[in-house]
Amino acid sequence: MIRDEYLKKCVTADVAVKVIRSGDWVEYAWAASSPLLLGEAIARRKDELHNVNLRGGVMLTPLPFVECDPEREHFTWNSWHMGGGERKLAQKGLAYYIPIKYSEVPRYIRENLQTDVVAIQVAPMDEHGYFSFGVSVSHYAAAIEKARAVIVEVNEDMPRAHGGYDNTVHISKVDYVVEGGHRGLPVLPSAPASEIDKQIAEYVLPEIHDGACIQLGIGGMPNALGKMIAQSDLKDLGIHTEMLVDGFVDMAEAGKVTGLNKKLDRGRMVYAFAAGTQKLYDFIRDNPSLAAYPVDYTNHPFIASQNDQLISINSALEIDLSGQVCSETAGPNIISGAGGQLDFVEGAYNSKGGKSFICLPSTFTDKQGKVHSRIKAVMTLGSVITDTRTTVQFVVTEYGKVNLKGLSSWQRAEALISIAHPDFQQELIDEAKKMKIWVKK
Repeated sequence: MIRDEYLKKCVTADVAVKVIRSGDWVEYAWAASSPLLLGEAIARRKDELHNVNLRGGVMLTPLPFVECDPEREHFTWNSWHMGGGERKLAQKGLAYYIPIKYSEVPRYIRENLQTDVVAIQVAPMDEHGYFSFGVSVSHYAAAIEKARAVIVEVNEDMPRAHGGYDNTVHISKVDYVVEGGHRGLPVLPSAPASEIDKQIAEYVLPEIHDGACIQLGIGGMPNALGKMIAQSDLKDLGIHTEMLVDGFVDMAEAGKVTGLNKKLDRGRMVYAFAAGTQKLYDFIRDNPSLAAYPVDYTNHPFIASQNDQLISINSALEIDLSGQVCSETAGPNIISGAGGQLDFVEGAYNSKGGKSFICLPSTFTDKQGKVHSRIKAVMTLGSVITDTRTTVQFVVTEYGKVNLKGLSSWQRAEALISIAHPDFQQELIDEAKKMKIWVKK
């Protein structure tokens, strides 16, 4: 009977997307689970549709409906979190960012937002009639609750992921099934760790102890730290993270991860979505040591903080002398998004024995070859604040680490200048004096 229902709902991508109407909002994809056949079919309906808004984020593949509509007369892309391709589209006025606190996205969908159609990629249906969301659980269940119509594109290569809850959809909740065959998954290579990344990671590693519960962001520094943990003497680590990346596979395969000290999901690695190399996708496939959850579980600070020794490691673009952190923009230019950084900054600090680390190289070099400090007296005009000064705990550069909690304005300035690049320290001291937040003679 289940198989009969499946076959009855099987259609081509072109037939499935006929359910989309002008004026609709479509929840499209997240990270490595983009439904390419559906995207191409939506693009082919360009001349029939107007004012269709599509939502997704961390896109690792092209968006055909944006590429076919450079004047943005038919489709508008709205991103929960900008990937590299989306960033380029935003610079052309073809993509728009949705400011989020990632843990709240399911609630946004349930309470605030219009969602007419869900068009997502899934793993093949099991014998009980359930499609696994595979590598992206995130907020899909909330979107399906709200939608008028649900389309799933089945990718035979999508790993079936074990989960906590809201990590599957039953055939009875699906309106159309599009069989996509073997399409593989887009690869997100681990960013190579620079020498500066390794130096920063070396400051963080001593702060991690046996039995700690780890959250890593994406990038060279977290990747470097993951490799260091895999090669360390640490043991009985747990994982409770937003994004599952290759570094966690290295840690698990080195025997560092048991999860036996976790207060929640004991023995299991918890995450909301995954993106990386094929090694990661193979690791996820039918692995009972993993638990994929919706993001309002993984990222909720109260839930995450119930795990003792929660260690949160994330990167940033700049920080000012008050301790405000920007991880989203370069001035007014969008780079990525807030994601769940603030969720884990708060969650780690409120965990018993937990610690939150914001890590950044002390400088960057612009396109003209000029070097700038990432530690600034005041934020670059237009920069967005990701973490308020009251929430930030440890800040780490290649020159050291400081804990800002409880420090006064002059202490914060002194601490942050101490880990700035030496070439910029006197300039920062002079600015701090002008701002009346410097007490040394």
